[in-house]
Amino acid sequence: MDVSLRSKAEQLAGEMASQAKTAEDLNGLMRLMMKSALERMLNTEMDVHLGRKTLTVNADEPPAEMPASVEPSPPASRGERSSNRRNGRSRKTVRGDLGELTIATPRDRNGTFEPQLIGKHQRCVPGFDEKILALYAKGMTTRDIQEIVRELYDVEISATLISEITADLDAEATVWRTRPLEAVWPIVYFDGIVVHVRGANGRVSRHTIYVAIGVNLEGHKELLGLWLDQTEGAKFWLACLTDLKSRGLRDIFVACVDGLSGFAEAIHAAYPQTSVQLCIVHLVRAALRYVSTQDGTAVTADLKKIYQAATVVEAEQALEDFAKAWDAKYPTIAKMCRAKWTDIITLFDFPPAIRRAIYTTNAIESVNSVIRKFTRNRKIYPNEESALKIVYMAIHEASKKWTMPIHHWKQALNHFAILYEGRMPDQISK
Repeated sequence: MDVSLRSKAEQLAGEMASQAKTAEDLNGLMRLMMKSALERMLNTEMDVHLGRKTLTVNADEPPAEMPASVEPSPPASRGERSSNRRNGRSRKTVRGDLGELTIATPRDRNGTFEPQLIGKHQRCVPGFDEKILALYAKGMTTRDIQEIVRELYDVEISATLISEITADLDAEATVWRTRPLEAVWPIVYFDGIVVHVRGANGRVSRHTIYVAIGVNLEGHKELLGLWLDQTEGAKFWLACLTDLKSRGLRDIFVACVDGLSGFAEAIHAAYPQTSVQLCIVHLVRAALRYVSTQDGTAVTADLKKIYQAATVVEAEQALEDFAKAWDAKYPTIAKMCRAKWTDIITLFDFPPAIRRAIYTTNAIESVNSVIRKFTRNRKIYPNEESALKIVYMAIHEASKKWTMPIHHWKQALNHFAILYEGRMPDQISK
């Protein structure tokens, strides 16, 4: 910042501090300054529109009264410039971080002035809508948002305004859910989370939001799809997978699931070459439902010998040993493992680097925990679209932290290139 400009800012801050006796006084002075600044910038826009001022951008000194993000209106022609002129002002109330401000917006005689800083129909200073959306994304209800805005900004906003601000999310989520996908995803995790939705008849019913998260060739996670339905089974999952295929996803190396009903069958139908791996953590969790608290540690230790075996032969022997030790007390566990054995032992087809990546659906479980955190304030959703919109916003917020590839990805990718020779995009192109 220029020294003279800094000194002016410090002088102004000192004057404000001397005039303000309370936080409310300071807020009032800042509102007055904001009002003055907005009106000056709008007047500058009008001068540019009328051709009375030209914006010159110096490499060292940006224009003082027009923010860099604001583009001036198209310049008037010579004929318009000679006849067009200012035609008073209109009063307009806008909402901003400091509350409501009533500003005077200049008008021109020809009615051709289109302010860029605050559009003709815009009622919020830039930044206000984003804060509403951020609160909405955190799972807050309309009433919660109204109360917070009232407390922080001393502004009364209606439920209708909040709906208008969030309305564009519907279109945004639809575009996102139908976007094209890359052709090859080495790993895709599938899982579901239960929500309660009010139907058209007013009755509340359990729905499941199904989530698909892929790991791309760079090792980064990305949410691929969201689907909501009351049913679960091979037919529904086949519809989800068909949606992914229609959007361009033509090959998955390994699909990781948590034992969802009918999913393995649907995977084999839609992607015959894809290997299915059941989440081991979910398997252990399901087994422990049948186990008393006092036996929990011992049962878990014996189950670990199965899925941490070096080879499938060792895993089969560990399962037999488990059955001998526990069948008398808990016969259901070994029986359950044998029933799903084909999809449990998929991990033994891969080296340790890939086993670590497909060992569990924790990647998607962490997303589900984010969804639960953001949606816990909403016990019941008014409709299916509302549920999908909230979950979309929650995952959109969570994905901002997905900046690093998953652990040991380079090792895993090298093994994938060998194991799936000819199915990697760079190999296909050769």
